[in-house]
Amino acid sequence: MKKDLETLEIQLPPEVAAELRYLVELHEKHGAPNPQTSVESLIVEMMGIVAAGSRRPCSWERGTLASAGLVANCDEHRRYRRDYGRPAQKQEPER
Repeated sequence: MKKDLETLEIQLPPEVAAELRYLVELHEKHGAPNPQTSVESLIVEMMGIVAAGSRRPCSWERGTLASAGLVANCDEHRRYRRDYGRPAQKQEPER
């Protein structure tokens, strides 16, 4: 089953793109616990980890963000969020 994907255009430094291509080549040649078959699939996998870590403070994925200095310095980023993206604003009950 193929997931719906949103298209984002990114630009990578040539050395980063070269390393990602090499990583995929190593996966194809030697296998990996979570092998990727293209640079695009590798980027999707890694960005999924970043997104999960952003909303789940106690997860192993958060450790990835913390190690890279990508956790914002605010209480909002320290709270667990069930859903992805900006939290919906809670509406006050009408009086």
